[in-house]
Amino acid sequence: MISYLKGTVATIQKGNGNRVTLILEVNQIGYEVQITRQLSQEVQIGSEQVVQVFTHLQIREDQQILYGFASAAERDLFRQLVSVSGIGAQLAIALIDTLGLQNLVQAIVTGNTRTLAKTPGVGSKTAERIALELKTKLSEWRKFAGVETPASATGPSPAILEDVEMTLLALGYETAEITQALNAISQDALLAKNPNAEEWIRRAIAWLSQ
Repeated sequence: MISYLKGTVATIQKGNGNRVTLILEVNQIGYEVQITRQLSQEVQIGSEQVVQVFTHLQIREDQQILYGFASAAERDLFRQLVSVSGIGAQLAIALIDTLGLQNLVQAIVTGNTRTLAKTPGVGSKTAERIALELKTKLSEWRKFAGVETPASATGPSPAILEDVEMTLLALGYETAEITQALNAISQDALLAKNPNAEEWIRRAIAWLSQ
């Protein structure tokens, strides 16, 4: 079992759908690792930056696939997700990419199926199954993994959230992109208390345009 790889980024390739493959050079050997979109944005191609990627090796009859994550906690959460009936590797990565580690764990532990269902490919029944099977496990696991719970006051109110989502969808942004943007800008304590939907929309567009 390969727990992690540490090396330099040779290249990053985007494949079908949301698949992103990292070629990580370790001791003159190039390892092909499928990673999250978020991780792909954090590493630099062709630089001397040493990158550590925590890995999960999936072995099938016809192929072996390495999946890579930014932290051991993210990798362990991926393993928890794929243990749920009907949740494959691609859907597990989509969940992590769409919601992020902390918000995904929080949604599962609190049974927030509406948030889980924001992930493309996750319907209400699948969201309910994820919450049902992992709620207790993750409640205990996150304490040992050091996964902090997002503050309950963080984020826009339901009314603002609906306005922001509807506006950004109309502008052509995808649900996953919108969720990532809201998760990111909600870390601003001043904005989190701002009841102005237009300001949330402006900040979200600015983040998405980076």
